[in-house]
Parts: sequence; structure tokens; C-alpha cells
Amino acid sequence: MTGQKKPNFIVIVADDLGFTDLSAFGGEIDTPNLKRLGDHGYRFTDFHTASACSPTRSMLLSGTDNHIAGLGQMAEFSRGFPEQFGGKPGYEGYLNYRVAALPEIMHDSGYYTLLSGKWHLGLTKEYWPSARGFEKTFTLLPGAGNHYKYFPLDEVTGETASFMKPLFEENGETIDPFSLPEDYYSSDYFTDRFINYLKDDDRKERPFFGLLTFTAPHWPYQAPEEVIKKYKGVYDGGPQELRSKRLANALKLGIIPEGVVPHQVETQREKAWKDLSDEEKDIEARIMETYAAMVDVVDQNIGRLINHLETAGELDNTFILFMSDNGACGMLMEALPLKNENFRKNIEKNYDNRLENIGKKDSFVWYSDQWAQAASAPSYMYKMWASEGGIRCPLILHYPDLINNEKRGKVKREFTTVMDILPTILEIAGINHPGEVFQGRKVVKVRGHSWLGYLKEEQESVHSEDSVVGWELFAQQAVRKGKYKALFIPEPLGPEKWQLFDLSTDPGETRDLSEELSWKLDEMLNHWTQYVAETGLVECTGLFKYEYDKKILYD
Repeated sequence: MTGQKKPNFIVIVADDLGFTDLSAFGGEIDTPNLKRLGDHGYRFTDFHTASACSPTRSMLLSGTDNHIAGLGQMAEFSRGFPEQFGGKPGYEGYLNYRVAALPEIMHDSGYYTLLSGKWHLGLTKEYWPSARGFEKTFTLLPGAGNHYKYFPLDEVTGETASFMKPLFEENGETIDPFSLPEDYYSSDYFTDRFINYLKDDDRKERPFFGLLTFTAPHWPYQAPEEVIKKYKGVYDGGPQELRSKRLANALKLGIIPEGVVPHQVETQREKAWKDLSDEEKDIEARIMETYAAMVDVVDQNIGRLINHLETAGELDNTFILFMSDNGACGMLMEALPLKNENFRKNIEKNYDNRLENIGKKDSFVWYSDQWAQAASAPSYMYKMWASEGGIRCPLILHYPDLINNEKRGKVKREFTTVMDILPTILEIAGINHPGEVFQGRKVVKVRGHSWLGYLKEEQESVHSEDSVVGWELFAQQAVRKGKYKALFIPEPLGPEKWQLFDLSTDPGETRDLSEELSWKLDEMLNHWTQYVAETGLVECTGLFKYEYDKKILYD
């Protein structure tokens, strides 16, 4: 590293991006800018998040477990089940003050801090990003929204409808969504604001820490027509064909190792691709074309940001990390708190999902669980699952000051987590974590581990064989130590028992070793018990036996 200037940091988060969507990971979507970052940096293939967006974001900004940081469940679910989660530490539904947030630490250490994009870590002003260390902000506060300037009004109140309510803020003040420019498109506008903040006079030559959080490619799938046209016909063969092509490409690129057995596709919807009519296949292909266009536009905007950094002479001194916040989205479990009937009625009332309108501002579509499994292969399932398909995500790291020519383009296969990002950034910046007291309040210690020694190849891994990491959301539970992972998925989605997998030889989680290695499973369950005690996790397997059926989940 140069040592001449403090390094800059940019963390870019895509929303519900699949493991093999990007060309750098085996995908067919046109993403040359992210490929460039990967070719000149590192690609991580065993990076893990939470299985849903806001818990991951809490872990990213706190360096600790989501059950400690305030998102023990997604806020939408915590509010729906107050008897289980109400008043419980770690289940506040926002990034709580038991943690020292990364932007707070960076700002207090002299960094210029900025955020543009999705927040999803607190809807009320005292929990907005401007209250947690970000100096400049433009954010969509909730977890999802229309990507275009299309905000239906409630017929009774005349205000924006409560369904997908467009709640925006800028620099700590509420923004009227109708004041946004007519050509507003989320990925473009978020990038515009981010680059403008970098140019702002208030920066005053300070090093910066920036968070650019796209809402793409989260549903509703909407994208510019000229970009959608690029992918016409690409997905006409269906999800199984796409899955096979991506697995082959990922193998060639070294993203997945030789000999891996992919998990079989499990169709949760009523119809598999082969059973769809020609019209239904046309609709599904158009949906996937729109999704691909959304990812394409994200890459285009990352290219704009790279060009800005190059022009400003700051690219080599900027640590750029790109990640997805969870696995590909194969079901609309997030919509359940909106009540399924209300969700459907709002779509039918305010949106036009005819084939010729899919992708436009007033369409509201998402793709099927089969497309999601094409994106998450060889792993099992997708977002909302504690299996690898829900928590193993693509990550690209670009930092020329640290990654020299001989190392560039490498695939990093060692286990890492989103909790590691905070301590990594702090160590590279030369900043100490405040410990147990910050800004006059008691805070928890970080659970993540810095990557710096690993990136400098001074150590072979980030986490030791004795390191234990756990996951839990929606009653799906998992714990990992070394190469072993224990997994519990309740009925009706799973076997209602703990399973055991050796991820070093079986990342697809295809071979349950719980009977063959019962002693190891017992050991793992002891670690699970300790993890529950350390994090204050509220076990709720009975709650999610699902009083709703599969049809509600997947329709």
C-alpha cells in the first residue's frame, strides 16, 4: 500500500442478485464493468450473508450478528408477531444502538461518509442513515419500491398507497416522491446522487467511505426497453437450460470446483417449465429478460462510477467491494406481512402485467423459484433459506494498492462472512474499533474477522477451524464450524430435523451425514446452543409451521 494517502472505501450492494448472474461468475448477463473489477481484483466464492436483505445490512454495518444488531427477524415479521419478538433485544426492527455502526466510526475518524440507495434499517427519523454517521444521504427507506416514478394513490386519502409506499429521504429530510425527475430510474438516480456527493465541496479533500445500495434486481422487475431487447430470446430455453449453461461456465472459470454435485431443482410452484403453455413460457422468458436488463443497468452505473474515480485519479486508492445481500429471490415470503389478498389486489388494481407491458413502470412481476435455482446452483434453494442457496453470495473486491499484478484475477474459495467487512475496512483504514464504549454508550464487540492478513497472503484463511458462525431467519437454522454445517429447515419446506453436510466436498448439500456422523452432529448442536445464548436468538420453529400454505408462498 502507498501509505501516502488514507484509502477510500466504496461498498456496493445489489439486491437479490443470484450467485451466477454476473459474467465474472459464469452468467450470460452483460456485466463488463464488474468483470473488469474481478479481473483486476478478487472474486470470492464462499462469502456468506444472512438469507434476507435487512438482516444482512445490519451485519454489514455492525460487524456482528443480526440477532444482536436489531434485525433478529426482518422488521416486517417482528411487527407481525409481537408476542414472540416484541421488546426483545436484537429484534427492534432497526439498526440498534447496541452497535457502533461503521459509518459512525469512519465519520468520527475524519472520513467523509455518504450513502445512496436502499436503507431498510429503520423507517423513523431517529434511525435514518443521517442519524447513524452518514454525512450525505439519499435513500429509499423501506425494503422495496417501484424503480420508475410510478407511485399509485389511495382512492380514499389521495396519498400514495400504503402498498410499496415510496418513502425517500435526503440528508435527514423527507423527500416528496413526486419531486423526483420524470426520468427517475432507481439504479441511474442512486448513482447520480452518489457521484454528486463525491464531487460536493463539503468533502474538502477528505478520504471517503461510501455505500451505494441498489434496489435492483429486487422485484418489481422493471427496466428500460432498449436494454430488455438485448436479451430477447436468451431465456426461451427455460430455467433448466440456463442452469446447465451457467454451471458449465462457472466450472470453466473456477467459480465452482471439479466434481461438485449440484442440488436437484425442487419445484414449489404448481407447474414446471415443461408443463407451461407457449404463452406462459413467453411471459416467463420476458420476465427473465427484464431481470437481466436490471442487472445490466446496475453494471452500466458501476462503470460510470469507475470512470469518475479514474478521472479524479482516485481509482487505485479506493477499496471497492461489490456484493449481493442474499441469494436469488424465488418466493415472495416478504409480501406475507402485507397480507396475501391485499398484495394481489394491489397488483391487479394498479399494475398491468400483460406480456407486452412487462418491464414497464406500471408492471409488477417477479421470477419463479426455478429461475432462482438456476441462479443459485450448485447450491440448494435461494433467498429466505438457511441452505447455501440463500446465504452464499457473489463478492468482488478491487483494491490495486493491496492486490498486485501477480495476484489479480484470483478466485478466493475460503469461507468469509458479511460481518468481516467492518473489521477489514477499519484495519485497512488504520482505525481501531472503539471496543465496548462508543459515543457515551455501551456497544457490543465485533464478531467478524479482518481479511487483511488473508488478502496479503500472510494467512491461509480468515476463519480458523474452530470458528463458529450461525444463521437463523423464519425458523430456518444453521451453524457452521470449519467444513461442517448443520441445517434445520422446518416443515412444510424441509424435513423438520437437523441435517449435517460437509461443505468441502458437498457445497450443494446433497448428502446428509447426520446418521453416519451422529457424533459430529451432536457437537454442532452444542455449538448451536452456545450461538443462541451468545446472540439472544429467539427460537420460533413452532411459529413458522406456516399457517399459510405453499400456494400462498409461491403464487
